[in-house]
Amino acid sequence: MSLWVVVPAYNEAGSIGATLAALAAQEDTGFRLVVVDNASTDGTARVVREFARSAPFPVELVHEPEPGAGTAADTGFRHAVRGGARLLLRTDADCLPARNWTAVARAEFGRGAEMVCGRSVPRRDERPTFAQARLLPALVRLAALYGRWRAAHRDPRFRAPYVLCHGHNLGITAELYVRCGGAPRERLEEGSEDVTLLNRAREHSARIVRCERLVVQSSLRRLRSWGAGRTLLWYWDRRYRPTDTEEVHVR
Repeated sequence: MSLWVVVPAYNEAGSIGATLAALAAQEDTGFRLVVVDNASTDGTARVVREFARSAPFPVELVHEPEPGAGTAADTGFRHAVRGGARLLLRTDADCLPARNWTAVARAEFGRGAEMVCGRSVPRRDERPTFAQARLLPALVRLAALYGRWRAAHRDPRFRAPYVLCHGHNLGITAELYVRCGGAPRERLEEGSEDVTLLNRAREHSARIVRCERLVVQSSLRRLRSWGAGRTLLWYWDRRYRPTDTEEVHVR
């Protein structure tokens, strides 16, 4: 299969089942799934193995002992490339892709995109309040607006404009991923691996698009645990980091 979906996971036994179910419910199930177990100490791997027995697509479980969202994502992407993937999609183990997620991504690639950055909305099953349903996207967009205008993101070496990019909702061709160097192998608290990947890709391609029809529901766990101010500072170049590194992975 040319399309592979990568899902990094760290101690997500309680959440990844819903993510896997959302992937199984895709209109287009013509893909291979790679779940990267990032040194989980719970039953994440067991949930994935049980799902794989009846999944409507091939499922591979890969283990990455070095902690880090960027590290786990890179391991999954490169595993897929070695397996013959031409198109790569990523979401996270606490997210719910829309039913047309893979179909929309495949169509964008078909129109010539080399990287596709989708839209993030709060998970409806977490029953967000009216304020929360508006606040999380607003916080992320505010940080992204700053990113768009900062000098480091407007360098002449970039071949494509800066766009809002979420690590839990992006697609990239295997060729561009390898050509640009891929995601940084770093811990979640060390930086925004999705922004780094975006900027690396921007140096090598002008065919990077923001697609509002590519939708993933993301968890409100961080916003509810940290509050609006700390969450904004987190997305704004990690200007807030918990003293306890385990708190970075809000459960």
